[in-house]
Amino acid sequence: MFRTLSNHRSPLPISPQLRVSQTTTMFARGAARRISQLRHVLWRSPSQATTRSFSTALNYHIDTPDNNAEIQWKFSDDNSAKVKEILSHYPLNYKQSAVIPLLDLAQQQLGGWLPVSAMNEVARIIEVAPIRVYEVATFYSMFNRAKVGKYHLLVCGTTPCMIRGSRDIEEALLKHLGVKRNEVTNDGLFSVGEMECMGCCVNAPMITVADYSNGSEGYTYNYYEDVTPKRVVEIVEMLRRGEKPPPGTQNPNRIKAAPEGGNLTLLGEPKAPPCRDLDEC
Repeated sequence: MFRTLSNHRSPLPISPQLRVSQTTTMFARGAARRISQLRHVLWRSPSQATTRSFSTALNYHIDTPDNNAEIQWKFSDDNSAKVKEILSHYPLNYKQSAVIPLLDLAQQQLGGWLPVSAMNEVARIIEVAPIRVYEVATFYSMFNRAKVGKYHLLVCGTTPCMIRGSRDIEEALLKHLGVKRNEVTNDGLFSVGEMECMGCCVNAPMITVADYSNGSEGYTYNYYEDVTPKRVVEIVEMLRRGEKPPPGTQNPNRIKAAPEGGNLTLLGEPKAPPCRDLDEC
């Protein structure tokens, strides 16, 4: 038995149920505040509209006037034929395997982004619950859940490109276009984002241009390698004029991924092994 001093009162015990209730209430209030903040951002005027950074950073959807499940969306007649062709690549009981190419086709038709109504239509076609499509669209950075420019410029931000000056490339683009990362220019032509490793590190730094200016029929996705701050601005202005800059290396002294100035090794035919059977060599 514990002895209690007359001038000291022990606190009343708190039941586990009460503790759980208090914790739940605390988290609910925090979530409500966060959602309220997001709604304030998402419902701003078009000139202050949320950018793609919100789209790819969040794994949940908040309705906006131009992005909600009440808006009906369908593939065009031409793309409906492409949908059938895509589905023909998979067994009937594995339609869900077509989710990525169908989302990509929908994004092309919509000019570079995926509203929730398009995701719902893809879910209907491949006969899965919509959440299965949302999971894919929120996982892959290739899918944009907010509007982008007709020319969506992506700067590689992985280590080799960063060492070779990718931050200067991005700064030159943002300054020239007068936008922040993931914002769209007032004319709707350009937006600038970042992508991790584009897989051409030998030609760092590089950007890619997703061209949605002609819908799904004229969609292109081109790499521009060995770029400089001056060269990316030139590429932007060529696109603005409707020209098609030649993709690949932008260094006139290189051929594709070959060393600048020409090969220094493998200048002739490689020597054959002394015999075919290596065990007898």
